[in-house]
Amino acid sequence: MKGEHKGAEHLGRNPFGQVPVLIDQDVTLSDAQAILVYLAGKYGGDRWLPLEILPLAQVVRWLSIAAGEVRQGTENARLYHLFGEGTKINIERANQKSEFILGQLNKHLSDRIWLEFEYPTIADVAIFPYIFLAPDGKIDLSPYPNVLAWIERVKQLPNYVPMTGL
Repeated sequence: MKGEHKGAEHLGRNPFGQVPVLIDQDVTLSDAQAILVYLAGKYGGDRWLPLEILPLAQVVRWLSIAAGEVRQGTENARLYHLFGEGTKINIERANQKSEFILGQLNKHLSDRIWLEFEYPTIADVAIFPYIFLAPDGKIDLSPYPNVLAWIERVKQLPNYVPMTGL
């Protein structure tokens, strides 16, 4: 929030000036989805990122949704409320997109435990922070009971590290 990501040191790791950046020994990666793919492949095995083409495509679809619809909704609403009107984010549009994606997620999770399979994958990990932190963007999650139940399941995963909001 203080702009360190635009400083020379960080720009040396990621010339786009974005976070997150992962440094794993001699590997430096940026972009949340790329980092998740790397971590799953190196440390998590094919349960977190399937190797068969159809299941892999199903997980990658959620990575795309995280980077697209979810970020345009709940993440933009959060950024607006963190950084203010100077962000040039259209908060009405972010609220509409949040309502849409949360409605879709709630419906999708009505008959399943995890986003895609009977076990969590990086699809769940990619979507989770944006949804969990949605209240920072003044997005009420209470109308979405299936989403709230999914959040609780994610929080029960082994080695879960709590996040804090505003």
